[in-house]
Amino acid sequence: MLSSLIAVFLVIATGWALKARGTVSPAHWLGVERLTYQVLFPAVVIHTLAVADLGALPVLAMGMSLVLAIVTVAGLLLASRPLLARAGIEGPAFTSIFQGSIRWNTFIALALAAGLQGRDGTTLMAIAVAAMIPLLNVLCVLVLARFAHGKPMSPSATIRSILFNPFIWSSAVGLALNQMQWMLPVAIVTYLDVMGRAALGVGLLAVGAGLDLRSLARPRLAHCIAIGVKLVVMPLLAWTIARYLGLSGPALTMTVVAASVPTATAAYFLARDLGGDAPLMAEITTLQTLLALATLPMAVLFLG
Repeated sequence: MLSSLIAVFLVIATGWALKARGTVSPAHWLGVERLTYQVLFPAVVIHTLAVADLGALPVLAMGMSLVLAIVTVAGLLLASRPLLARAGIEGPAFTSIFQGSIRWNTFIALALAAGLQGRDGTTLMAIAVAAMIPLLNVLCVLVLARFAHGKPMSPSATIRSILFNPFIWSSAVGLALNQMQWMLPVAIVTYLDVMGRAALGVGLLAVGAGLDLRSLARPRLAHCIAIGVKLVVMPLLAWTIARYLGLSGPALTMTVVAASVPTATAAYFLARDLGGDAPLMAEITTLQTLLALATLPMAVLFLG
């Protein structure tokens, strides 16, 4: 477990070093992020779900554990919104806390799943992708539209942003192909496999390039809330629900990993585009990614 985690963070550190040294220009990193987000990651999700034996996996229990954990945390955060406002945390900052508390870095989760349990781990994590991504995107877009100071999205634009999200449509395509996997051409399956293999390494490099250590401020209340909820409360809640639903073994481990990874770097771009507090979002993302080096092993060791 520790070896897999160290390997993941070494790749992230390499991405940060490449950007810090100027080996890859910022404009090129933007292209890498788009390539990973729109092409490579959908390939790994489609391939994993298409060839998986979902009938032999606890799909419903694992999916429900993660969905219920997300809905519970989201509900608690929304209920505490008036209290946070009295503490000086305004709408845009609240949206960054919200995203930082419920979103997850899928690249780190998939890389850890592959390192810990190989193909079985990747398949189980793909179940988490299919269960969590649509819900997370809907919740985050709606909260930003309600509390951010940007121009509110129209209902049609909100629906388009959800339907055309690469995480969502790739999950739908993978699940659809799973029902006809016996007739999939070998060339297509191999093509998706090759493309998907490139996703994890390139995606982790992009995660590292997105870290801005110079932007780290002295932790404030907003930072502490997002860090505590995401790295402590979410794993404990997901584990509790998973155990109640009877999960054990590899499925329980992957549930804990999915709930324990830091927030997604894509949250920054969503905050920037929809009027959220983008600088705060960047700081939360960086702090969580660094602290996860300590919290992830403990979560997997004691809960997984």
